[in-house]
Amino acid sequence: MLALRQLGLALFFLGFGVWIFTLSLGQFRLTDDLITSVVKPEHQAIIRERTAFMSGRLYTSNLAFVNDFRSAIQAYNEDVRSRQQWDKVIYDNYTFNVTQQAAQGMFTTGSAWLWFWLSIGVASLGGVLYGLAGLKQLPGIKNDYLYRHPATDRGWIGIGVGAFLIGFYIVLYFYPEYLVNWVLLVDPVSRFVTGGPASQWFLYGTLYTIVILVMGVRMLVNYRHSRYQQLRTVSVMFFQLSFAFLIPNVLQLLNYPYQDLKNIWPLDYNFFFDYEIREKIQAGTFGIFMLVWGIVLALVGVPVLTYFLGKRWYCSWVCGCGGLAETLGDPYRHLSDKRLVAWKVERVVVHSVLVFAVVMTLLVFYTYFTGQSTLLGFLDSYSVRGAYGFYIGSIFAGVVGTGFYPLMGNRVWCRFGCPLAAYIGIVQRFKSRFRITTNGGQCISCGNCSAYCEMGIDVRWYAQRGQDVVRASCVGCGICSAVCPRGVLNLETGPVVSRNI
Repeated sequence: MLALRQLGLALFFLGFGVWIFTLSLGQFRLTDDLITSVVKPEHQAIIRERTAFMSGRLYTSNLAFVNDFRSAIQAYNEDVRSRQQWDKVIYDNYTFNVTQQAAQGMFTTGSAWLWFWLSIGVASLGGVLYGLAGLKQLPGIKNDYLYRHPATDRGWIGIGVGAFLIGFYIVLYFYPEYLVNWVLLVDPVSRFVTGGPASQWFLYGTLYTIVILVMGVRMLVNYRHSRYQQLRTVSVMFFQLSFAFLIPNVLQLLNYPYQDLKNIWPLDYNFFFDYEIREKIQAGTFGIFMLVWGIVLALVGVPVLTYFLGKRWYCSWVCGCGGLAETLGDPYRHLSDKRLVAWKVERVVVHSVLVFAVVMTLLVFYTYFTGQSTLLGFLDSYSVRGAYGFYIGSIFAGVVGTGFYPLMGNRVWCRFGCPLAAYIGIVQRFKSRFRITTNGGQCISCGNCSAYCEMGIDVRWYAQRGQDVVRASCVGCGICSAVCPRGVLNLETGPVVSRNI
């Protein structure tokens, strides 16, 4: 077991190191033809003039190329702003597309597949081997210094992982031009799946899917004593690979709008944006189907399925955010704050985000049907949707939601930020047959259930009193039951009862 685990770690770090190293590879050259193909006609002359010192020059560093191009555009914008010539400001961000098209060398000469397998492929193999090493252990959960290990107890390894994830999300969302080499690395995959070049979001989707699949193997091994966990893990792996990754990209290959058919408003907050609606209507019959499917799923599917199955049907079996939290984030689940004050903050914040999403959507509808962007003289739908996309869609869901796994547990976004979790939770609180039943007479107060609850619920408090767990925040992951040594906790459905949020 130790040898296999060490081999897995060695392969992972080897592949990860190669992946980081690829950022320093490649060459970049700016040409007139490139500017013509990427830049809007009204900006071409200006950019040619401002980047004349770059034209034809061979850059051996992505960093140097990006910095020169960005500085040239910024200098121009500062110049026209100083003269208050606001109509001449270039608001379009051409940097990523220009850098991607300017790339030359190894990633554009057919060797991208080789580097893909040497980096992402080797790291993935290492992760799988590391997970499979657990098969040599007896089934069942063991703490194994969980609260003292530097990787799982806010130690230096965990902080390092968190810092990397936070940095990755910030660069991916706001400075993707610095990740062009990684985008080119998955370009062959994109051309195979979508028929077109890769983008920063295809890179993200590819990495997201691979991580869930690799860490899903670890979940299958670690929780192999629980049939429920086996089925649940296979489910999130399947939905991520098919509904979230393959199907939306194949739709693009077939010239249909990109749509994750399992993503639901208000989590899919831009579903009702005017350009999304127009795109689906213009796509014809199938586009109309996607629009109707999303509406029915949000307004009918969510309450009906939650009534019969509870919050778990989506949050723990289908959702991609939950899938990443349950696989990549599983080693950090015990870090969720169980204090009463955390629960109080959680209720206020998550429901505030839901209200924000609803107000934004109503403003979007107002603009779509009236053609006016401003309501009551101060509510601008474009400003509101921009603020939501930046603060909630990017910062909260990505940077904080995933980057804070090693610091605050694996369900930070689900607990405090996900508007769909808040919506489903309201339904679960008032009208659902789902609950976790307890047998207080068998409880030995070991605390495993509370320790492993990713949603910050003190499950032991309920178990000691023989009370059913009916909290609105419970996602029904069932780990509390899986780690209970006495079989005290069971996930069940029964008559609707009054709920405590």
